Amino acid sequence: MFGLSNPQRFMAFTGPLTPVLWTAAVVLLAVGSWLSFTVPADYQQGETVRIMFVHVPAAVWGLGAYGALGVSSFFALVFRHALADAAARAAALPGAAFTALA
Repeated sequence: MFGLSNPQRFMAFTGPLTPVLWTAAVVLLAVGSWLSFTVPADYQQGETVRIMFVHVPAAVWGLGAYGALGVSSFFALVFRHALADAAARAAALPGAAFTALA
């Protein structure tokens, strides 16, 4: 586990996984979007209930990204680890995007 804390080993390990994970993310996003727009309307709230399918997950992911930003910033500050600093930088933009979407 600690072998992946070396940035070169980490990039060599995760490099081949990147296209596979991007493909899985795009497929899952397409399926989730299709399912959220084909759900029948609620009997009381009608079509307006569908905002819940975007708002709640975006808020949860935004909070999760800011939590990851805080934890990785703590590790970068205390332990001076290069990957923790990179993870904090990587979590900032999705956190802001999901917060804006929510």
